Amino acid sequence: MPVKTVSEFIDAYKEKDVSAEAFELENDHLLEVRVNGLVWAKAGAMVARTGQVKFTRQGILEQGLGNLLKKAVSGEGMVLMKMEGQGRVYLADEGKKITLLRLAGDTIFVNGNDVLALEAGIDNQITMMKRVAGMLSGGLFNVRLSGHGIVAITSHYEPLILKVSAATGPIFTDPNATVAWSGNLTPEIATDISFKTLMGRGSGESIQMKFAGEGWVVVQPYEETYMQASTNG
Repeated sequence: MPVKTVSEFIDAYKEKDVSAEAFELENDHLLEVRVNGLVWAKAGAMVARTGQVKFTRQGILEQGLGNLLKKAVSGEGMVLMKMEGQGRVYLADEGKKITLLRLAGDTIFVNGNDVLALEAGIDNQITMMKRVAGMLSGGLFNVRLSGHGIVAITSHYEPLILKVSAATGPIFTDPNATVAWSGNLTPEIATDISFKTLMGRGSGESIQMKFAGEGWVVVQPYEETYMQASTNG
């Protein structure tokens, strides 16, 4: 890489305004949000801001009773913050790749740790996987996103989308590498003791997510370590 002058450095990496959307990627790892009212974002994701924007942690009443109960059971949860006012906020999450999706009445499920930001018109509900208790440390929670607006999700490196169909049979994924899936799929938890030395980082049974039906699932070439298999089971 050639040495840059200061002017060349500024020109190469300066803020770009190429879209009128509320969400705009400055690069693959940095999201600019034009706040004009209310936007939800992952708590702690702000790296810079301009304008008059107030940040407030999501309140207990705003989470809803169902979400609170699921957080209590799992010991985890998606912690959001409200960004209110007018200005620009720049978000990032440990250098992960950011993907912007526009929901037009669609429903998707996303790993709770991979939700970076969402517009106010998007409803979010925590969902818990069946048969999870005792299998994964802290449980396994996902977020159901639905409505109209833009959502920003993250992945380690480039994601891969796998089509799920009845013709080709079910797809099994490592929960630690599963990012998102289509709203019409209901994954199940499957275990395979024969794979316990081949998949995952835990010392217990190999835990997999089974997707069957018609839809798609997103995986990443990386295993999140916060969902390791429990060694107590």
